[in-house]
Amino acid sequence: MGTPEPDTSERAASGLMPRGSYLLALLVLAGSLILVLLAWYYARERELRAAQARFEAHTAEIADRLDQRLAYYELVARGGTALFASMARPTPQQWADYVGSMSLHPRFPAVKGLGFVGYVSSNRLDDLQIEWRESGYGQLNVRPHGMRARYAPILYLEPRTVENVAVVGLDLFETPAGKEALQSALETGTARLSSPASGDDGALMLFIPVYRAGDRPRTAAARELSMQGWVYLPFDIGRHVDASLGSEYGELGLRIFDVGQGDRLVFARKAADPDALFHHQATLDVYGRRWRLEFDSPPEAVAAPRLKGLENMLALGLFASLLMYGIAWSLARTEDRANVIARRMTEDYRRSEQRFRSSMTYSAIGKALLDSEGRIVEANPALGRIVGSTVESLVGRTFESLFEEGDFSQHDDGVTDADGVHRVTRHLRREGDLPRQAQLTFAPVHGKVGQDITGLVQVEDVTERVRAQARVQALNRTLEARVAMRTRELSQANQELEAFAYSVSHDLRAPLRSIDGFSRVLIERYEHQLDEGGRDYLRRVRKAAMRMGELIDAILQISRLGRAALQRESVDLSRMALEVVDELRAGDPGRELAVRVMPGLAAVGDAALLRNLLGNLLGNAWKFTRGREQAMIEFGAVDLPGDETEFYVRDNGAGFAQVYVDKLFRPFQRLHQQEEFSGHGIGLASVRRIVERHGGRIRAEGREGEGAVFYFTLPEAGEPAAMQSPAPPA
Repeated sequence: MGTPEPDTSERAASGLMPRGSYLLALLVLAGSLILVLLAWYYARERELRAAQARFEAHTAEIADRLDQRLAYYELVARGGTALFASMARPTPQQWADYVGSMSLHPRFPAVKGLGFVGYVSSNRLDDLQIEWRESGYGQLNVRPHGMRARYAPILYLEPRTVENVAVVGLDLFETPAGKEALQSALETGTARLSSPASGDDGALMLFIPVYRAGDRPRTAAARELSMQGWVYLPFDIGRHVDASLGSEYGELGLRIFDVGQGDRLVFARKAADPDALFHHQATLDVYGRRWRLEFDSPPEAVAAPRLKGLENMLALGLFASLLMYGIAWSLARTEDRANVIARRMTEDYRRSEQRFRSSMTYSAIGKALLDSEGRIVEANPALGRIVGSTVESLVGRTFESLFEEGDFSQHDDGVTDADGVHRVTRHLRREGDLPRQAQLTFAPVHGKVGQDITGLVQVEDVTERVRAQARVQALNRTLEARVAMRTRELSQANQELEAFAYSVSHDLRAPLRSIDGFSRVLIERYEHQLDEGGRDYLRRVRKAAMRMGELIDAILQISRLGRAALQRESVDLSRMALEVVDELRAGDPGRELAVRVMPGLAAVGDAALLRNLLGNLLGNAWKFTRGREQAMIEFGAVDLPGDETEFYVRDNGAGFAQVYVDKLFRPFQRLHQQEEFSGHGIGLASVRRIVERHGGRIRAEGREGEGAVFYFTLPEAGEPAAMQSPAPPA
């Protein structure tokens, strides 16, 4: 049980908590409340002004986008005037082709089309209608009917939708909105925008005057004499606003008024919102018209969302004021707790010091504390035993003096980790004893305030360990020398075997040529003196000699595969396989079989050896499918785990029993009779040697009467040097 704490009155009487502290706490509470309220008021006003500035900047950006979009419409219409500059007047088909090439609807969803309004005097109207009818464009019905001094009928309007076809022939001089804009464009020679027509669902029209090719009239009279008509671009104002702003509306209110028409409403997204936080107006001068844009901001929660945060800040400030008031009451208790914590930290420090002293005294590893000059400040008994000295004599000595002279400065090849711990091995100097190896570990540590201690070093005698490692390394070098000697002996034996095979193959050719030559002479000269049996014997002799010659060639081929150096290059295996198949077809033109070669197969290796490999595998498949009515050969590849590719050659020929698969790749081993399938049994042995020389492996799967599959890998499979188009089935 702890001693009971004195109550508040006792502390106040003893001076620990003065009576003025109550008044000070109340003053802190009142002052903090006043400051919080003032800060909240001014922050709210500042945030309202900033929100209004953002709202007005946003409205200016919207107005600018609407104006820029109209400028795009003018550029589209200007393109139509350029067409009139290159010819007197384009035909309807030429106009349709031009408008179709512009892809109006995908680019400008608000645009209803692009057309041409002709400027026709009363004495030219009949000629225009006759010209229209004789050109095959049908009847030009100018409406409304009646005699007028001049007409402005819509002649072209593309694309040819139902709505656009319905307005062709309409005299825009007879529409209030069109007449005003047409007349203004005629008089000024510039682009003009119509006012909104009543009952037209927000449709506006942009007119650009077109003069005779080459004319640039400067006066109104000259413009009327040279006038051909107007390029005409109708568009929907609602879609225009949506396309211009996209998702920029948000919860914004927008209304557009035509000031020249007595504040006539052109477009309204929604009516004026009484709950809007801000209202703003802007004006736009657009092609002879003046628009007034009225904007309504969203309600306060959306237009100035930070105000909600200011309310939270006010609540937090009030809470902080109360908290500060409570802090004044808790200071005394905090002081008591601080004293308790200080006593506990002192006890923890004392125990930590005892643990450190115990680890220094009883550790089997030598330890020493060093100052900034590298002198030993404190050492443990283990260090004295390692260096052969007493602990008292070590204090004050430089740590470097315990090791051979110059060992630190000249051979500092240790390792330092990310924490600054440095490990190194040095030669320990002991008087009257052989040199010993010591493993040193330097770690940065700090002593007490005002105490010159910069590091801790641990010293471990590793002499026996180093000597054991040296003995292991010497044994490894001896083993490496023996392996190298055995490798040379094996290489020499292989070379002698290859030379022997080549020599034997070469020496056997002379007697074989004699046997073949003399047997041929016997047949040619003494054929009539021999009976049928004798002639059959000679033919068998010649056939056996020929067979022997093929075996000799096979032996030479095997020996060459081991001697030649690999010439590695990128090889297109798909194209090489097709070339081999073409050669097989040329040598056996009567065969009918399907060959499928997967396109894009490639590897890095010796092109000549890989050609030999594919020639043997595809040649075997060609040979063993001879008895099939619907023979099939396939060359392809599959992906294995680990980014490895395995190639395969598959056929549906005679196949083989899987129990004899080990005999396939042995030289001169055959699984079929010579009379059934000819061969000398060396092809698959050559294939295996080629694959292994490239560092790959080969395997085979088969069933008697169902075909066989040969799989092989080439470690450096990749893209061919020059990729061709995909190889079609052969």
